[in-house]
Amino acid sequence: MRIVDIRERTFPISSPIRNAYIDFSRMTLSLVAVITDVIRDGRPVVGFGFNSNGRYGQGSMMRERFIPRVLEAEPAELIDDHHDNIDPDKVWAAMMGNEKPGGHGERSVAVGTIDMAVWDAVAKIEDRPLFELLADRYGSGTCDRRVFVYAAGGYYYPGQDITALTDEMRGHLDHGFTVVKQKIGGDSLDRDRERIEATLAILGPGQHLAVDANGRFDRATALAYADLLAQYDLFWYEEPVDPLDYELHAVVAEAYDGPLATGENLFSVQDARNLIRYGGLRPDRDWLQFDCALSYGLVEYLRILAMLADHGWSAGRCVPHGGHQMSLNIAAGLGLGGNESYPDLFRPFGGFPDGVEVSDGFVIMPELPGIGFEGKSDLYRLMADLAG
Repeated sequence: MRIVDIRERTFPISSPIRNAYIDFSRMTLSLVAVITDVIRDGRPVVGFGFNSNGRYGQGSMMRERFIPRVLEAEPAELIDDHHDNIDPDKVWAAMMGNEKPGGHGERSVAVGTIDMAVWDAVAKIEDRPLFELLADRYGSGTCDRRVFVYAAGGYYYPGQDITALTDEMRGHLDHGFTVVKQKIGGDSLDRDRERIEATLAILGPGQHLAVDANGRFDRATALAYADLLAQYDLFWYEEPVDPLDYELHAVVAEAYDGPLATGENLFSVQDARNLIRYGGLRPDRDWLQFDCALSYGLVEYLRILAMLADHGWSAGRCVPHGGHQMSLNIAAGLGLGGNESYPDLFRPFGGFPDGVEVSDGFVIMPELPGIGFEGKSDLYRLMADLAG
């Protein structure tokens, strides 16, 4: 049993939208296929992975460093000692050979993307959904196939007015979401107040709004928005300040009693630990958004979950960024609090397998081998082409 090839291709996911920090007009991602010598139904078992939006494709780094290290390893060095399968931890160690500690940056995205494809292959080799495999190996042994999801949107569009914003939000609610998220910080505080209050006005019982500043604010602005947002019953106030400014995050947490959310731009267990130590976060109300596809993959995410447990945090406070099926499987298998979703953006990489619908803010995980990409026809066409 061995990995015989790893292929990567960069795809555009450009869109005329922006948040408080970046626009997505030139955004790309990397799609990866990990091809094994295990044969099912006359074809090799292939695992697939891709990185989340907001970080660009990492093909060059993969081709120059991480893919060659895996392919050059002795096949026996990558086999699980306890299961007749490939060992994701050993593949991860091979990728990270000769890499210095620290400097997480973009390499965490390259490794996380390949790691996703490895886990997809591992679950397919066992011919079972990844969420079931994770529950058996790392969880309670049972999994909840019902996963909370929220609709991320509310970006700033050229020429967008309040009516267009509320039409978008109403559409998400009509499709079964109970929590919607919109951007703040890309316009004036007064204009954002108008946008927030317009969305709040269309919410019904049991429906909530989250807001996301994408790390844009300095101290004065973050606190000014905290004063504004304290008037409303929001689901959370996300990334008010630079994600690595833990001291300033603690200042905001001291001033704002409502739930905060952050973590999508932290890429290692060390970063996550520093956030928990110094960021002023409160385990009874705040949310953690670490994204395995951007932070060295599930191998590292398992370390993050163990660290959180050591610090008194429940996995149920984790709602990963990214809107991809990998995090959905982790949520179902390991008892996370839910997952982000992009109903109308970054297609075909965002969204759920065909036929999966949102009801009262939840989806039911389908019984598909691996991560379940084969159940999403528009995405799988690209994957099958890459796998050949």
